Amino acid sequence: MAVTTTPPPRDAAPQARTDAAEAVRAASTGRLAGRVFAGLSTGAGILILVTLAAVAVFLVARAWPALTASREELDAISWFSGGSVLEYVGPLVFGTLLASLLALVMAVPVSVGIALFISHYAPRRLAQGLGYLIDLLAAIPSVVYGLWGALWLIGRLDPVFAWVSTNLGFIPFFADYQAPAKNIMSASVVLAVMILPIITAVSREVFLQTPRLHEEASLALGATRWEMVRQAVLPFGRSGVISASMLGLGRALGETMAVLMVISPGFLFSFFLLKPGQQQTIAANIASKFPEASGLSVSVLVATGLALFVITFVVNFVARWIIARRAEFSGAN
Repeated sequence: MAVTTTPPPRDAAPQARTDAAEAVRAASTGRLAGRVFAGLSTGAGILILVTLAAVAVFLVARAWPALTASREELDAISWFSGGSVLEYVGPLVFGTLLASLLALVMAVPVSVGIALFISHYAPRRLAQGLGYLIDLLAAIPSVVYGLWGALWLIGRLDPVFAWVSTNLGFIPFFADYQAPAKNIMSASVVLAVMILPIITAVSREVFLQTPRLHEEASLALGATRWEMVRQAVLPFGRSGVISASMLGLGRALGETMAVLMVISPGFLFSFFLLKPGQQQTIAANIASKFPEASGLSVSVLVATGLALFVITFVVNFVARWIIARRAEFSGAN
């Protein structure tokens, strides 16, 4: 019995060669795209480093005349106080750190509570609405917060601070309150409200990344909702909360207009939180003095900006060190 075979199409071989050529072109195009993307990514990283180095060089170069100036030259500046630039910058650094740390102490517990409510307690529709509201608060300009603090908040804080000073005045922090409430505590309250949306938004996203298996395992062992949060959610999100707090601290350190509109400035190393005219922050001082500055006085203000630049660097390095120590629990990595 004869077996008949169907001959292959005449165009099979050319089609195979065409497919192979297209595959080679696609592979070549993919390699080229990969090289281009790698080059762009590397260039972006280098650009960030170059920009950071350029800012550092600019600050050092413009601050150098003030750092090397004599006391007589510095005393010629009308608003300068202290025997040297370091003596002038010291109280500003103190006021900046004090205001930022007070704001962080007030904002972090509230932010974590709001984030936990949105992520694990609130109904879905309510959680979505609160999430949108938090994101909206983060977009409000700082000058609006300053107006709110100066025109509304100070009047509401006045009786509260008066009561605290009357009843807790034996504690030095709360002694010698003087109205109006244009003090470091009022500025810290405004800063706390400003950084609260940032810390809340980041913490919320970290808490939502908690492995579902961890939560169900805790509940299966008989844990209540709060015990589950304490055993599974908070350990997982601890590093994320630290990252969010450092992000909020960075904004508080550099905040200008809100503090300038609320605080009554002073240049003292003072822990009187309710007494006006005691402290001042670096950013607010630069904003208030820069319009009338010229020559050496500009260099003095740039030197204070250099101090703020160094503080921000130190804060970020400390934050990364803390996060690296707790990398096994990190919800941000």
